[in-house]
Amino acid sequence: GGRRWRGGAGGRMAFRIGSGAAKCFSAGAEMRNEEALVAGAAAPARRTTTPYVTGSSVLGIKCSDGVVIAADTLASYGSMAKFRKISRLHEVSSTCVVGASGEYSDFQELKRTLDAVMMEQYCRDDGHHMTPSAIHQYLTRVMYGRRNKVDPLWNSVVLAGYHDNVATLGLVDLFGTNFESEVIATGYGLHMGLPLLRKAYREDLTVAEAKVIMEDILRVLFYRDARSTNSIQIAAVSASGVEISDIIELETKWDYQRFIVGARNADVSTW
Repeated sequence: GGRRWRGGAGGRMAFRIGSGAAKCFSAGAEMRNEEALVAGAAAPARRTTTPYVTGSSVLGIKCSDGVVIAADTLASYGSMAKFRKISRLHEVSSTCVVGASGEYSDFQELKRTLDAVMMEQYCRDDGHHMTPSAIHQYLTRVMYGRRNKVDPLWNSVVLAGYHDNVATLGLVDLFGTNFESEVIATGYGLHMGLPLLRKAYREDLTVAEAKVIMEDILRVLFYRDARSTNSIQIAAVSASGVEISDIIELETKWDYQRFIVGARNADVSTW
């Protein structure tokens, strides 16, 4: 009889206690939610201070018949080669393309912003369109505005455009610093790619020649930059419009004598 009492009464008690516990748990959860909302409202605004998924170098060079920019397709999660087939080039209009190094999610936000501006112009249909120089200046205002809010887009953006037989090649960084030049490089390419671009540049350089130069320099960066890959994309802007290549796999060579025996010859580097 005692066992039946404990089983039946215990079951009923468990049910009653369970219902009360559920109500208490629900009330407690609501209180915690309210406390969290109050604490969140009182807390200072938080900003991105460290990029997580990043791309490395972007290269650009002016040509006599257009502009060429190029980048590899790796997005690194810290030091991990996480995303190997990511495009860091984006067609903004029929006369303009951008490429970015730095935080990839911020580049996605920048692409959405630019696409919204282009869509607005398309909907107006008034015959007026932003030139590459105007888009460059717009990017400058966007990046500088975010910097003033202490919430920058962690990118260095290279813009290439060709309009009315005039080539535009410019850069904007996360502070809003901007300039135009005949050759531009970001990331690790600023140190090892820019000297090679300056050496290769000529006023009569063609787009076809520039594409070969880009492949050679990105191959050098692949050898030396741990955050790069041999999968690349090249974008050309000319009178015929914007052309972004499919992913190109660069051929590499690792049996250079210095690579193999450099350290054994008392050379601590791999040069």
